[in-house]
Amino acid sequence: MADITKRAGWRHLRSAPTAHIRHHRRGKLVHDGTGLSFWYRSLSAALSEVPVNDRELTMAFHARTADFQDVSVQSTVTYRISEPEAAATRLDFSIDPDTGAWRGAPLEQISTLLTETAQQHALDVLARTPLSAALVDGVAAVRDRIAAGLEQEPRLPATGIEVVAVRVVAIRPEPEVERALRTPAREQIQQEADRATYERRAVAVERERTIAENELASKIELARQEERLVEQRGTNARREAEESAAADAVRAEAEAGRKVRLARADAEAAREVGEARAQAQAAWLRVHGEVDATTLHALAATRLAENLPRIDSLTLSPDVLTGLLSKLGGGNGGGA
Repeated sequence: MADITKRAGWRHLRSAPTAHIRHHRRGKLVHDGTGLSFWYRSLSAALSEVPVNDRELTMAFHARTADFQDVSVQSTVTYRISEPEAAATRLDFSIDPDTGAWRGAPLEQISTLLTETAQQHALDVLARTPLSAALVDGVAAVRDRIAAGLEQEPRLPATGIEVVAVRVVAIRPEPEVERALRTPAREQIQQEADRATYERRAVAVERERTIAENELASKIELARQEERLVEQRGTNARREAEESAAADAVRAEAEAGRKVRLARADAEAAREVGEARAQAQAAWLRVHGEVDATTLHALAATRLAENLPRIDSLTLSPDVLTGLLSKLGGGNGGGA
């Protein structure tokens, strides 16, 4: 909407760059263009404002397919007024010179024209298409048909309207039909999900079985290694015992040999000592056999004196001394 300012019976209009302004005064075109700004008197001015920017028109309508199923179509048409002079002459774009508001509803007229034209072509193509095909390929078919129909509509270029783009957002069946159509797909998706779940479980079970087998194989291998270790330890212990027994036998044999040698040496020494003693005793006996009795008595007395205890003092009476002297004297005389 144009910006209008009041000043002492005059009006000043300032339009936007996207609005085409046409100013007539006394039936003559005074100002014509976009983004204008000028002064005018409201009593003698006839103003019209035509938007030239792109506009989006959203449409939603119902249609029936070839198999008598109701569907709803949602689409959007982008258009612009490319010839504002023609549009201003065909539609009422006049504005109030005091407020700048449109006197009529020109954009609603354009919306009605575009909606009815697009709906006519959409109904025509859907009436020849079954529901299943409409849901699969209907969007492209309806879009192409609406675009072609709007391009061939003669009232649009006569009104200065140019269609920029056509988009069909969705074609949807009735809620009950949509639920019925979704059921097989949902069941199939559920089956796929169940199959995937079962496959994951099977894979998990297989992995667990593989892990259990690996653990069991590891335990078996460990048991085998332990058995080998026990056998090796037994072999080592047996070998150690055998070697220890052999060493003990060698030591015992060596000790026995040493003792035998010692015994033999002791026996030989004892024999030699005995022989020496026997020889000494025999020599002693021979010597004593050849000596007279008086000498033997003297030797006996000497041996006896060696073995007697120590006598600190000895008292000899005259009787004892006389008897001893007489024996010694008698002995000597006999010997002479």
